[in-house]
Amino acid sequence: MKKYALIGAAGYIAPRHMKAIKDTGGQLIAAYDPNDSVGIIDSYFPDAAFFTEFERFDRHLEKLKRRKEKVDYVVVCSPNYLHDAHIRFGLRYGADVICEKPVVLNPWNIDALQEMEQETGQRIYNILQLRLHDSIIDLRNLVSNAPKDKIFEFDLTYQTSRGLWYYTSWKGDESKSGGIATNIGVHFFDMLGWVFGEVRNNLVHIHTHDRAAGYLEFDHARVKWFLSINYDTLPEAVKANGQRTYRSVTIDGREIEFSQGFTELHTKSYQDILNGGGYGIEESRKAIELVHEIRQSDPIGLKGHYHPFCEKKLIKHPFKR
Repeated sequence: MKKYALIGAAGYIAPRHMKAIKDTGGQLIAAYDPNDSVGIIDSYFPDAAFFTEFERFDRHLEKLKRRKEKVDYVVVCSPNYLHDAHIRFGLRYGADVICEKPVVLNPWNIDALQEMEQETGQRIYNILQLRLHDSIIDLRNLVSNAPKDKIFEFDLTYQTSRGLWYYTSWKGDESKSGGIATNIGVHFFDMLGWVFGEVRNNLVHIHTHDRAAGYLEFDHARVKWFLSINYDTLPEAVKANGQRTYRSVTIDGREIEFSQGFTELHTKSYQDILNGGGYGIEESRKAIELVHEIRQSDPIGLKGHYHPFCEKKLIKHPFKR
């Protein structure tokens, strides 16, 4: 039985990791989060030790290590800007690390972590769950079997409404989350590169606190993309149904069924790692480079290949003048 320690137990994504650990026959030994709203642990590992202070968490894991009861994996689900520090902690401890996306915010952080992998002999795995989604695997096969000169027309829209709390949290701080394109989009950008090849052109039309949009050219696709956390950008039909999320993925005008099959992807990711596979940190490089470039680009405005949703009302950041 593999033993795990979890950093970041109170967030949105942590329960998926808890479920994946349980589903794959593992045991969560200890968890840390400065927020103590972690009752969800009771549904999976009620006997796991829990700490709200990192120093006590560190001491507990060190005690286990000296007893020859060291955990096998440190799982990192902390805020994005802390990922590299918590990954380093896991490597120094002597465990392999499983990190939620984005593994880091900047490409050069990958280089430093790879050096630590070599120094410690431990591995870093990134959760790139869309690569395990049946629809995305089918899409990649479609592209692989198409004529080499075929250029697909791809349209990606993902809108997931967030309330005012988002702007108060670390997620609303671009220096901590990486902004919209990084925080809610990095796994989509990883998927695009995995399916369509190298990026050849990258235009950013808009990148604000509540939405981002642009145009990308890959080896085998031209891509229009739009991401938003603003409820007002949702299609009227979606709002009329009382929904707050909208996802649309089309290739050459044909909609790809992409609404099902998400709940088990973390379990699949863990099983892949345990079976000797998994996606190492180098696999995440292209997506991290892309979102970093998007973040640093000067938006060119709503022209050219812009997405029509961009025209909808731009809401001022609620906590900035």
